[in-house]
Amino acid sequence: MKTYRIILALAASLFATALPAAAPPPPPGLAFAFELRAKVADPVIIGQIPHGLRRIVAITGGTVSGPDMQGEVVPNSGADWQMIQPDGFSELDTRYTLRTSKGELVYVQNAGIRHAPPEVMKRLNAGEVVDPKLVYFRTVAKFETTAEGLKWLTRSVFIGVGERSPNEVIVRFYRVE
Repeated sequence: MKTYRIILALAASLFATALPAAAPPPPPGLAFAFELRAKVADPVIIGQIPHGLRRIVAITGGTVSGPDMQGEVVPNSGADWQMIQPDGFSELDTRYTLRTSKGELVYVQNAGIRHAPPEVMKRLNAGEVVDPKLVYFRTVAKFETTAEGLKWLTRSVFIGVGERSPNEVIVRFYRVE
């Protein structure tokens, strides 16, 4: 039995060294899907809770523009529920509805994070204009719709790259290929 184990160990060792290490597969690509420009109201500040400063920012309207979809953000159909840490790091939970130019409805749930150096985040959260290159603002969106022509939204993963100005949020959505 001992000889059998030694032979198995030697065979496994030879087999492992005989195969070249496989190169990792290439990373997936990103394909631009559409740009969202959401008009937003001033934040409603709930206050400091155990997990951070709770703010709610109503979404009052906006536009959607891309190669496969045009439309609008349905006015007053959602908000961004934000949790902001003392250094400005923000966790975002945004939910709203889109209406395409064909009248199709799409529910969006967009989770994300936003951060920058504390002095930049302080200015941004105070409603000042800051250079978007200074802020890391990324999201992952989930879409729900009954529209047959928009099933591609429900069957793909999307990454959003955002920018925040005082009264507008711009998010460019990319489909992970």
